[in-house]
Amino acid sequence: MQSTFLGIEIGKRGLNAHSQGLTTIGHNLTNASTEGYSRQRVELGTTSPLYAPSLSREETPGQIGQGVSISRIERIRDEILDGRIVAQSGLEGYWSTRDKYVLQLEQIHNEPSDSSVRTLMDKFWDSWQELSLRPAEIPAREAVLSRGEALAESIRDRWRRLSELRAVLDGDVRGQVDRVNDLARRIAELNNEIVRVKAMGDNPNDLMDRRDLLVEKLGGLIGVTVDRRDPDELMIHVDGLVLVQGKAARQLKMEGADEDGYARPVWADTGLPFAPSGGELGARLELRDVDLRREIATLDTMALSFADLVNEAHRSGQGLNGKTGLDFFKEWPFINNIAGNYDRNGDGAYDSSYIYRITGGNVLKAQEQVGLSGTIRLSRSGGDVEIPYYPTDTVADVVARINHAGAEVTARLTGEGKLQLRATTAASREDPSFVIRHVEDSGQFLAGYAGILRASGPEGAYDWGTPDAVLSLRGGGLDFAVAPLAHPAGWLEVAQEIRSDLGSIAAGKGDNGRPAAPGDGRVALEIASLRTKPVMVGSERTFDDHFAEAVARIGLAGERAERASEAHARIGKELRDLRQSVSGVNLDEELANMIKFQHGYAAAAKFISHVDQMLDTIINRMGV
Repeated sequence: MQSTFLGIEIGKRGLNAHSQGLTTIGHNLTNASTEGYSRQRVELGTTSPLYAPSLSREETPGQIGQGVSISRIERIRDEILDGRIVAQSGLEGYWSTRDKYVLQLEQIHNEPSDSSVRTLMDKFWDSWQELSLRPAEIPAREAVLSRGEALAESIRDRWRRLSELRAVLDGDVRGQVDRVNDLARRIAELNNEIVRVKAMGDNPNDLMDRRDLLVEKLGGLIGVTVDRRDPDELMIHVDGLVLVQGKAARQLKMEGADEDGYARPVWADTGLPFAPSGGELGARLELRDVDLRREIATLDTMALSFADLVNEAHRSGQGLNGKTGLDFFKEWPFINNIAGNYDRNGDGAYDSSYIYRITGGNVLKAQEQVGLSGTIRLSRSGGDVEIPYYPTDTVADVVARINHAGAEVTARLTGEGKLQLRATTAASREDPSFVIRHVEDSGQFLAGYAGILRASGPEGAYDWGTPDAVLSLRGGGLDFAVAPLAHPAGWLEVAQEIRSDLGSIAAGKGDNGRPAAPGDGRVALEIASLRTKPVMVGSERTFDDHFAEAVARIGLAGERAERASEAHARIGKELRDLRQSVSGVNLDEELANMIKFQHGYAAAAKFISHVDQMLDTIINRMGV
């Protein structure tokens, strides 16, 4: 038999349910502007009936209801949409970061403009052209000096600004690595707390909102994927590697500094490199270690080639004061050892040879067939490059094949017709730039023909991994230069002897021990012709090619980053707007639900009042 007071209990449950509905609506309304908040909805259900059909019971008409109960407080969320937003956050963060920094790169290059390196170099060539026409005049020499100093200052300024931008990126990388560690740790802590709350039979909606917000922020930093298949152990992957698994979070650290002191992030537990392909951190790492490193290396290559070629021509000339053999730009060697010997491992003994340039002792003709066959091996990060040559090849063919082989060594014929090998920047962080690391020839082209190596085959190869490696070079007119100080673009300047005496600027050449004639401008003309001469500035044939390629590279990178950033920003906005329509708080809807729960609460209260009156009649008014 049912209790006399069952109506009071049913009414109380109605009051509690509708009161909780009003409380939940108030929670929604007050968090309408909270980042990452998902609206919550009270789901009402009937309380279990008084009698279960499987049990013996009193003779009653059927199961008797016991009122309303709160089944759950549901968080309105679309997990599939959340996964798309997290993935999109990584792309959006990556391209927006690239767009911002590539724009700064474009501003540093400042091409074309009256103060750009390209414009100042053109003026420098023009001044030498003018000097070739008036080799005996001081004003022409003043123009050469002034424009040479302006150009050197512009190159140093560009290197400084590129280095400062790379340093800013390094600071951002370190800060974002700490941020990734913090987010991963907080997500793992929330995972643990959510599992504990669920074990108590509750719905930790606010905790899950907080976790989803942190996951989205983490996705914007490094680009992640979320695995929710196990409700008790949410997992987060970065490029297929686990970052968070349930209550466990892996951490990152910075180590392994390169030649410029820039460390890279690695997994703290394994020491393996951490290189995310997306997100803001992935973009910053790529900008710091690829884009900025390449731009600085390209500028260094151009500056070193420029100074080296101008000095080579200038040394062959004679100034008004009769001096010859002078460099126009000051050269700063990496080491003082004339053989290039260097203690690379720091144990106090020479173990390497740092040689930048090797010039053969024999004069060659560009269009002459070599009549030889063999394979040249030159150094490249990740493995040496093999370059075959054949008897029908001309010298120019072999030189071009070397330059197109992808080695970190370029070749050219000097003004005297000698074969010259020059090192370029190294692609690997572990290898030094502007150092020739290996030269080998299975035939006789580099040995007897060009006059660079003493012998063919492995036994006659030049290898930087030993001291006094220059002893493997042929000698007899051969010339070599030790590696320059790191980042030649940062120290380029006109030599002090040139600045102190304009008469030291060479314009002509002396013949047979006699001084240069007053109208001789051959050296000045030779330097002016470097503008368009195929001198191999890194992988480009001429200085004009170098500047054209640099401008095109930065321009196209900027255009691509801008378009991709705009496209992914629009996609991200559409996805977030869609999520807002699903999970966001709608004030009109909440106010309508508020009215519904208010009426339900009032009805339950009215019901209790009537039941109370009935009980009052039974208890107080019935009897004797």
